[in-house]
Amino acid sequence: MSDITHRVHGLADDVVSPDWPALHADEVALLLHRYPALGKPLSIRWHSPRPLSAAVLIDTDAGAAFVKRHHRLVRSVATLGEEHRFIAHLRAASMPIPEVIEDMDGQTAIAIGDWVYEIHAVADGIDLYRDAISWSPIVESGHARAAGRMLATLHEAAAGYLADQRSTHILVARSELLAADDPAAALALQLADRPGLADYLRQRDWPTDLQRMLAPWHTTLSPRVAQQPVLWTHNDWHVSNLCWSDDGPNARVASVLDFGLSSRTFALFDLATAIERNAIAWLALEQGHGAVHADIASALIDGYREARALSADDIHLLADLLPLVHVDFALSEVEYFHAVTGSRANADVAYDTFLLGHAAWFATPPGRTLLQAIRAQA
Repeated sequence: MSDITHRVHGLADDVVSPDWPALHADEVALLLHRYPALGKPLSIRWHSPRPLSAAVLIDTDAGAAFVKRHHRLVRSVATLGEEHRFIAHLRAASMPIPEVIEDMDGQTAIAIGDWVYEIHAVADGIDLYRDAISWSPIVESGHARAAGRMLATLHEAAAGYLADQRSTHILVARSELLAADDPAAALALQLADRPGLADYLRQRDWPTDLQRMLAPWHTTLSPRVAQQPVLWTHNDWHVSNLCWSDDGPNARVASVLDFGLSSRTFALFDLATAIERNAIAWLALEQGHGAVHADIASALIDGYREARALSADDIHLLADLLPLVHVDFALSEVEYFHAVTGSRANADVAYDTFLLGHAAWFATPPGRTLLQAIRAQA
């Protein structure tokens, strides 16, 4: 087995040195002692360019597997288990999701020193968007329609899953602030349990920033959000988290990946997140209206409607959610970069460009154009 020096996706459409060391051959071999059914490791086929953890595809004498490693400050055995139980529920409802493999003791999350590991079966299908950055738009409207249809199918499968909310905020997309009557007060109550975020926010006039960000959008939002049925959702529905039946424009979704951001929110939150991830060229906003892919947003909605009904009120709420759907996750990224990786520069990007900048963009002519295009689907 041989290892490589690898690079990961940065925050500015670039590649950078990773925050976390690459998984190496000896480390994988030691881990696989707990998985005798997987056989002996032969080689590391591929290192993931995703930046928030370390992951590899491995070949063994019994086949192949996907190994992922988290720092214990990001995921514990307990918090990783929350994702795995949701996956198990969805798989039992026939969702095409790779199996999370149990070790010889029946565990799916393994703590060794500072690290927590998980191993998944290799996904079915073609990983067409393997190298795509998570904020890059879909280029095929047929893929968007298929992604929307599969997201609605996942929401149908998730119905009846009644687990409590995630026990962590770190790198999880949640909707509590979005749903709160007073988001600033709700955040202030959270800070006692989020010391890393509290430490960063002491350096910012966050109540003023939050009020300014929320003012154009939040007034009529929280009462309608409060009426939405609670649902466990994926929350990172980008095409790079899907595998495909073929490489044609009409490919179907063959597998769904990466439930790291999943939590207890509501269906329209997940669909709004999918539009935000796939229909806006966030890393190329200098293109103006060229950064807006209204056709992709429409195709996601059309595909979703093929499997799950959306009323006119749903569509209007969907549009109103978009400017603020990122708020809880953006703050979780601030917390991650400040308290876990110790990068003030990245924490500032998460706060200024992601938290504040994404909301502000929807008040620009291109942002308003996208919201109008969504409302036209009602």
